[in-house]
Amino acid sequence: MDDSPRTVPPAAADVGVDPLSQGDLEIETYRVVRSDGSFAAERVPDLDDEAFRDLYRWMLLQRIYDERATKLQRRGRLGTIASGHGQEASIIGSGYALSRDDWIFPYGREAGALLLHGLSMRDLLLYWRGIEDASRMEGANVFGMAISIGSHIPLATGKAWGLELDGEDAIAFANLGDGATSTGAFHEGLNFAGVLGVPAVFFCQNNQYAISLPFDEQTNAETVAQKALAYGVDGIRVDGNDVLAVYNAVSAARERALEGAPVLVEAVTYRRSAHTTSDDPTRYRSGDEVDEWEERDPLARYRAFLEQTGRWGAIDEDTIREEVEAEFDEAVDAADAVEERGIDELFAYLHEEMPPELERQLEELRDLLEERPDMYEFIEQRPKG
Repeated sequence: MDDSPRTVPPAAADVGVDPLSQGDLEIETYRVVRSDGSFAAERVPDLDDEAFRDLYRWMLLQRIYDERATKLQRRGRLGTIASGHGQEASIIGSGYALSRDDWIFPYGREAGALLLHGLSMRDLLLYWRGIEDASRMEGANVFGMAISIGSHIPLATGKAWGLELDGEDAIAFANLGDGATSTGAFHEGLNFAGVLGVPAVFFCQNNQYAISLPFDEQTNAETVAQKALAYGVDGIRVDGNDVLAVYNAVSAARERALEGAPVLVEAVTYRRSAHTTSDDPTRYRSGDEVDEWEERDPLARYRAFLEQTGRWGAIDEDTIREEVEAEFDEAVDAADAVEERGIDELFAYLHEEMPPELERQLEELRDLLEERPDMYEFIEQRPKG
């Protein structure tokens, strides 16, 4: 055996090996309304005037909710929260395209979409107060928040498979950020979705940052949408600050998904606030960058469209603000009014029926507290959701 170092082989002659590169792809960013409010008339969705105005109300609700929730957090009345400021068109446009029978897998910023889907604002506030009961998401087809990045994506695929097996006319809709597309769970979830052909839509709000890491430093892909092709999944890239474009894109994606073709939608937008209320974005991005994206504000763009189409005159923004503020106040009061939880609940929700050993432990704790009522001083009885 010859152990001597191998020489570098000569460069191969041109034998017709042509690698496929992302430069070969042409990926359109779908748009309906331009930044100045002008629009492609043939792409405007077939909605009635009330629906067009309703979209603005929900976008404004998302913004006011984020502002009020952030103030509550600063006063110590909510836990850490993630704002959707700047992403209102992506959040509301996608939520408006869904059926109440669809299942939403949230990632934390889409308050307006969850409220659109039937979740109460009271329960949403209780969730951010850390009240476990609020994770039930009662009254809406909504799974719990995916605080661990990307972990919900395989679950959405599994739920979609279950919907298909049950013959349901519904999809699983997973919200995610651009950072989630760099997790293993993303690739596993999309791969299985493609293999199984499940009714699922994966909606990536590419807000340009994975916490503090800019998009071009956490992936070498030029777009998120192109990642769909590796798994035999359809991909759509849409202007995420154009609410009508997002509505159209998700509507089309939903129809494709119901036909057995899962879709990855990339909504190109920008997070104008901090990643969460525990983040300081001034440490990793410039004010000029934020100002540049502010000029693409989704509410201002949509208002320009409504003005150009003669629909703005029927909108009283001050009244909408007052209504949303009152709705938020009522939700806070309702969240404040929930009763304290008793010690029984330490044991009550671990099993469908409490096993004998837990019953014994509960009785033992009750006896102890009866003998030593001073021990209540060491029990924090948080509100019940």
